[in-house]
Amino acid sequence: QVQLLESGGGLVQPGGSLRLSCAASKTIFAIGSMGWYRQAPGKERELVAAITSTLDTDYADSVKGRFAISRDNAKNTAYLQMNSLQHEDTAVYLCNAKGLWYRDRAGRTGYEYESWGQGTQVTVSS
Repeated sequence: QVQLLESGGGLVQPGGSLRLSCAASKTIFAIGSMGWYRQAPGKERELVAAITSTLDTDYADSVKGRFAISRDNAKNTAYLQMNSLQHEDTAVYLCNAKGLWYRDRAGRTGYEYESWGQGTQVTVSS
């Protein structure tokens, strides 16, 4: 009933751009914060960018000035525009959402503290 679906990953050359999308399932009618994490092989998962429901944003130092997070509250969708991509940006990018309100098939209201997407691979290589 609570699902996040990422799209937009792929292979890009250094200096290139990609735009990731994270769409919440239609059963969700409100989300607190949304964010993007990434995990590279052999490394810990790290926060890349986050955005609150009031559109306040936060970024990892390594992506400031290159990445931009945004969201469309009406669509419960978050985006990550990634520019000037570097080899070090290669990772699986995972969408995260906190504070999710949804309606189940019976029309009852439910709440989940946190949900993760499956992840989308971003590879930066020449």
